[in-house]
Amino acid sequence: MYNERNFSDKFKVFATFAAIPLFAFLVVVLLPVVTGIAMTFTTWTGFSGSLMDFVGLTHYRDAFADALFWDSISVTFKYVLFTLILTNVIAFGLALLVTSGMKGQNFFRMGFFTPNLIGGIILGFIWQFIFARVLVYSGDSPYLDLFSSSWLADPDNAFWVLVIVGVWQSSGYMMLIYIAGLMGINKSLLEAAELDGASAWKQMMKIKIPLMIPAFTISLFLTLQRSFLVFDVNLALTNGGPFRSTELIAMHIYNEAFLYQNYGSGQAKAFILFIIVAIIALSQVGIMKKMEVES
Repeated sequence: MYNERNFSDKFKVFATFAAIPLFAFLVVVLLPVVTGIAMTFTTWTGFSGSLMDFVGLTHYRDAFADALFWDSISVTFKYVLFTLILTNVIAFGLALLVTSGMKGQNFFRMGFFTPNLIGGIILGFIWQFIFARVLVYSGDSPYLDLFSSSWLADPDNAFWVLVIVGVWQSSGYMMLIYIAGLMGINKSLLEAAELDGASAWKQMMKIKIPLMIPAFTISLFLTLQRSFLVFDVNLALTNGGPFRSTELIAMHIYNEAFLYQNYGSGQAKAFILFIIVAIIALSQVGIMKKMEVES
């Protein structure tokens, strides 16, 4: 009787707090994932109403043979590399700046974080206007010849526009994580190091950075995830142009599935992307966790 009552109480708690989130997870996450993987083995276009036309691994073979898919993968890896480094270096520098005791540091924290609050589509249009209109107009000056023509019209420069906007948007968010890491360091350690004559640089390299490995783990993971899956800024800022030179992998998959209506092929490419991102993200977290233990 006691066991039955105990089970009943546990079930009531589960039904009250966990049943609805679990149901939402199954319906919103798990079911679409399973359905999406099933689609990769069929010829379903979204309108046939059936998933019965089995084609095996055809879509995966087509994906691996698609040069445009690998071009977008290459551009995406290049984008991830630069945004990962620049975002975290800048974010860490900003965190050091706004925790240094400078006057008005709370105001600067708010200002640096604000770009993260702007939606990607709006952000893309704002920067498109800046690079296509404002800077081109300023390029008439002999001192700003670099902006004499729109960067968005040049394949090489358009890529760097994507990087600039991505870094500008994400740095403030990552800054907050680094601020939390810096604030969590025991002040007595820094005071003791200062009394021993350690310079600010040595304090940062020997105390702050080793004790902030958890913050670096989170920030690097979030930056990787954001950079690999960026879509809205890519759509609004360059729309993959010029000549598909800035078509990142998320946009390529979207175009494949919804623009060209190759749902099976698009879903296969999405699953390949999922595997790539999962392997990289898990490897990064594993490496950083080992460093955290050693520190």
